[in-house]
Amino acid sequence: MRTYRQLFRTPEFPALFATLSGQVAAGTVAGIGLGTLVFAATDSPLLSALSMFGASFAQLIGAATLLSWADRVPPRAALTGLAVFAAVTTAVLAVPGLPIAALFAVVLAQGLAASVGGGVRYGLLAEILPADGYILGRSLLNMSIGAMQILGFAAGGALVAAVSPRGALVAGAALQAVSALIARFGLTARPPRATDRPSVRATWHGNRKVWRPATYIAMWVPNGLIVGCEALFVPYSPAAASILFVAAAIGMLAGDAIAGRFVPPRLRYRLSGPLRWLLAAPYLLFFLDPPLPVAVAIAGVASVGYGATLLLQDRLLATTPESLHGQALGLFGSGLLAMQAVGATLGGLIAQHTPPATAMGILAVGSLLVSTALFVTGRLTRPTEATPRPDPVTVG
Repeated sequence: MRTYRQLFRTPEFPALFATLSGQVAAGTVAGIGLGTLVFAATDSPLLSALSMFGASFAQLIGAATLLSWADRVPPRAALTGLAVFAAVTTAVLAVPGLPIAALFAVVLAQGLAASVGGGVRYGLLAEILPADGYILGRSLLNMSIGAMQILGFAAGGALVAAVSPRGALVAGAALQAVSALIARFGLTARPPRATDRPSVRATWHGNRKVWRPATYIAMWVPNGLIVGCEALFVPYSPAAASILFVAAAIGMLAGDAIAGRFVPPRLRYRLSGPLRWLLAAPYLLFFLDPPLPVAVAIAGVASVGYGATLLLQDRLLATTPESLHGQALGLFGSGLLAMQAVGATLGGLIAQHTPPATAMGILAVGSLLVSTALFVTGRLTRPTEATPRPDPVTVG
């Protein structure tokens, strides 16, 4: 499977694509409304940021306790139920007079639920598509995430300005409800991939079975540190931060398209290292405090390197039992979001004591050191760790 047309001809993929796109747009629209609402109520940039990104930390808790559910629930019922839960809780956040403590309790609950949702979603993707189509399908979903985030930020900002922050939250809740309907009527009823009972103990046991230290570190840490660079776009250039974010999003979309559509399976493991270096190396130029046009080019070129994370997911599936695909992918997703939140926090802490451009350069050095250490130790290139999938037959 080598073309996007083939993906959309695959039963259930269009529904899964639409469900994810709707949920990402809903989360982005609601996130802007929530962050604005919290800042207006508390005048605290920290609480505002945590209201938008704190769920990522909750996802890490969920990854350690709840991930066994990802392979032990019927996928259609789970995705429908989680979208309904997101719709209801987002609507609750729009209730006037909700105490800040209660608001953060709802955000925590959303993060815990999302930790299971990622595993269910991407485990189902691996069932829907043949083995040679997973990376292509995941690349398209990644591109959809980037596109929906751009549209969601624009739509959310417009709703906050034209209606109110609570209006953006209501719109987010409505989009989640639409996603629930698409999942319910667009997906096929399937049995769980595993039949034993889900539990915290089963989650720990499964996490130990799917744990591949080098693979997860390579997917989480270099990526998260560069997201920390992006988190400093606003203090680096407040008036042009949106341009930098758009350039980074375009680069990420290009990287996912190239990695998913044009890189043959035999080269995926080999190219993941150079792409991780590409992700970080351009940011070293921020030590020179470049002018805005150069900074925009740096953000766009470097973000092509995010394609490395996509390529490494193929390796993860190749080294994981099929009955644990959902848990392995859920652990990847939750850990990645948590590491991105850590990177953003670390970038902010460094920027408290150095200029933002210098902090971005420091984070880039850290990302490069991690990627270089993985290369030097050879942990991602040993053939005994994974057996590459054969090249697919190209279909016109």
